[in-house]
Amino acid sequence: MAFQLKLNKKQTENKTIRFPVPLIEEIENVIKNQNVTVSRFVIQACEFALENMEDKKEDTEGNAE
Repeated sequence: MAFQLKLNKKQTENKTIRFPVPLIEEIENVIKNQNVTVSRFVIQACEFALENMEDKKEDTEGNAE
């Protein structure tokens, strides 16, 4: 499954997270000219990671039966 940028917004809360500078630079390069903020990119990347982690857990549980 490929990662795709989405433009929709949801209710949010502020959190402070420290990122390594090279990671920030890489993210900024990827979203350049995409009309997406760093925050939106990070939210989508986290959602993508969580969805895929759940899929792996379900697959493991399904194979145990």
